[in-house]
Amino acid sequence: MPARTDPAKSGRETGGGLMDRLHVYARLMRLDRPIGIYLLLWPCLWALWLAAAGAPDWRILLIFVSGTVLMRSAGCVINDFADRRFDPHVQRTRDRPLATGAVSPGEALALFCLLCLAAFGLVLLTNRLTVALSFCAVGLAACYPFMKRCTQLPQLVLGAAFSFSIPMAFSAQQGALPAALWLVFAANISWTVAYDTFYAMVDRDDDLRIGVKSTAILFGPRDRAATACLQACFVILMILAGRQFGLGPLYYGALALAAGLLAQQQYRIRTRARAACFQAFLENNRVGALVFLGLLLDYHLPLAT
Repeated sequence: MPARTDPAKSGRETGGGLMDRLHVYARLMRLDRPIGIYLLLWPCLWALWLAAAGAPDWRILLIFVSGTVLMRSAGCVINDFADRRFDPHVQRTRDRPLATGAVSPGEALALFCLLCLAAFGLVLLTNRLTVALSFCAVGLAACYPFMKRCTQLPQLVLGAAFSFSIPMAFSAQQGALPAALWLVFAANISWTVAYDTFYAMVDRDDDLRIGVKSTAILFGPRDRAATACLQACFVILMILAGRQFGLGPLYYGALALAAGLLAQQQYRIRTRARAACFQAFLENNRVGALVFLGLLLDYHLPLAT
């Protein structure tokens, strides 16, 4: 399927000099839509606080926050490169820079490599174990966009990619990978698959028409039940993680509020309307923030002890 180009839009975005080009690249990296940065950042922050018992090394914190922005941007670029022939045929994505021809595939690949190199430069400031883990993280991020062509579970690959900052954070902070971190890792995969299924539900009709696979298509009419089970797994695994890390009532209280937001999302998507599913996806930023707030309060307020 050849990409459809909007001549007016393409001409407007490609002309005008350096600042216009930078603006187009920023759109390609989705810097104007930071929700993906937040959803990638929250689990990273959970892991850093758990690994350091509430007092992470501020140098490592800065490395991981910066790396999160870089890798999310790189992920968006390679995703749009992989989907450049599909995006023009999907209502939500037809105005993306690669879909309109405002950015060439070669430019996108060059930008992806540059962002990955910058992120790798940050990882080199940590330790050998973290550097070794970073290769797995980049591999998952690079292969995820192509999974929707060969499996109905691309969201599972995305969940693993979005969760790999968790062992990396522990390795950077502790130089080790304690068994308890895998509870948080599994919890985050469950959460990610659930909210990215909401995201895929927005595009389900278009994806069915053009042959793209997703969990939204796989689950079909059982999508609400499947995502509810995944959200329940997330909450249960985070409770178990809290016990392993010795967390107290403030953490569990915040987790209960997060569970309430998850239940609200199920009610919101009851009609499966595109706008409602997209809003449910966006609300997961608040879920991640609540869990992090619970960790902050639990580690730093006397009630937590």
